[in-house]
Amino acid sequence: MIELRDLTKTFDHFTAVDSLNLQIATGEFFGLLGPNGAGKTTTIGMLSTLLLPTCGEILIDGELLTRKRKDIKQKVSVITQEYSMRQDMDMDEIMEYQGRLYFMPVRQIRSRTEELFHFAGLTEHRYKTIRKLSGGMKRKLMVCRALLTEPEILLLDEPTAGMDAISRRQMWNLLRQLNEQGLTILLTTHYIEEAQALCHRVALMNGGKLNDVDTPPHLINKLGAYAVDEHQPDGIHGHFFSDREQAIAYLSRLQGPCTLRDTTLEDVFVEQAGKRLS
Repeated sequence: MIELRDLTKTFDHFTAVDSLNLQIATGEFFGLLGPNGAGKTTTIGMLSTLLLPTCGEILIDGELLTRKRKDIKQKVSVITQEYSMRQDMDMDEIMEYQGRLYFMPVRQIRSRTEELFHFAGLTEHRYKTIRKLSGGMKRKLMVCRALLTEPEILLLDEPTAGMDAISRRQMWNLLRQLNEQGLTILLTTHYIEEAQALCHRVALMNGGKLNDVDTPPHLINKLGAYAVDEHQPDGIHGHFFSDREQAIAYLSRLQGPCTLRDTTLEDVFVEQAGKRLS
């Protein structure tokens, strides 16, 4: 289990993460959902120990996470937004280099690489250099590299940013399979569809704070499952209803252009934070 207690990070006079209190269960697929600048990446940075908290603490399975606790750090692996791989190396070389950083025996590195490449569908591309890979293949390779040491927790910071629709769906399927095998996953994203498709629970984050934490269906139902968008000169105004018949009845009374649709997580976020995610 991951537990954040009053986790805070400030840079000079700017508070990027403000007193987060959160528990993520073992085996959960959890999403931090928010716009750019919400504090998601900073939170991942502290969970990976790349950043130190200004105050507060992080516990993994009840043990305090620090840079000196290698036994706890080995439970956690992170995939960043950036492609942090040498362009002149091929896939096998990337995996072997990663394994040697963790003092893994060569035989274990190669066995685990075979297993992961087969799982991710990368075997036939393994001898291509990084510069020749598509964006989707690079992301899959980053997942394989992160899983090489068999971590218990995977941190994903905007893992599908810049991917085309097909590659994004392939990544979703890969992550679902990993979670079904028992891997705890913490995902940061500003893609509504991604959070709704993958996450058991999400935390809506804005300005370094958590606004709400719940399952996507519960967050939506608390606002109202059906939305009527009323198009006015100053913009679109949303009205939310728990009952479809109520929404239709309201729609029928409106004079101007309007639409009926399902409520999304972005509607929930806009109502709470006053701005859109994208």
